[in-house]
Amino acid sequence: MAGAGISTPSGIPDFRSPGSGLYSNLEQYDIPYPEAIFELMYFFANPKPFFTLAKELYPGNYRPNYAHYFLRLLHDKGLLLRLYTQNIDGLERVAGIPPDRLVEAHGTFATATCTVCRRKFPGEDFRGDVIADKVPHCPVCTGVIKPDIVFFGEELPQRFFLHVTDFPRADLLFVIGTSLEVEPFASLAGAVRGSVPRVLINRDLVGPFAWHQRYNDVAQLGDVVSGVEKLVELLEWKEELRTLIQKEKEKVGRGPEPGLPPSAASFRSENV
Repeated sequence: MAGAGISTPSGIPDFRSPGSGLYSNLEQYDIPYPEAIFELMYFFANPKPFFTLAKELYPGNYRPNYAHYFLRLLHDKGLLLRLYTQNIDGLERVAGIPPDRLVEAHGTFATATCTVCRRKFPGEDFRGDVIADKVPHCPVCTGVIKPDIVFFGEELPQRFFLHVTDFPRADLLFVIGTSLEVEPFASLAGAVRGSVPRVLINRDLVGPFAWHQRYNDVAQLGDVVSGVEKLVELLEWKEELRTLIQKEKEKVGRGPEPGLPPSAASFRSENV
């Protein structure tokens, strides 16, 4: 299970941190209250603020970091049953985790749907409009196209219900970078069998790790990337993960170092 805290090292602000969260930064969009940007009624009335935010979050603007590649390595080793993510940034896909191993519980920019005729489209078809600050429209009926991001009050994707069979099968649960505040995602932390260890890598104790601990729970608190690095060291996977990250960086060209926000990486390179 992964939340916004796994993506903040890539430079993406999380949704709830005071002062740095996306909700705190939405005042510039001139909306009545922050949550409105993810409400259907407001979207239908004024889709522009959502697409202004979408331009910032659209896949391609950010790169995966060390924590994403750790999850990719779990997959490469045949150990990843499924990755349930709250994130809509698509960095799990960019890191090379196949879509069939992903449950993007709060949706994805990878696909989009016309709000009128309900036709489905690849999200990439409308990337140009979003980047050009245009509201995308259906080429068939001219209705507004909405990326398949789950708004308040919308049903979760059908794939979310894989948890009914996934969690009873798991023999280890990682919970990384999430506040465990948003239901029904948060309740999944209690869905594994009682004998199954749960490992929290997070800034704070959250959810059942705070109020209903099990005897075999493990918590590594603090910076998420540092916590993952400690785990990788204990597993003796440091060299394998370094090789994987290097290989993936060569595919996309030189960019910010995994685990560093783009601004920090550019600052460092300019001042060395």
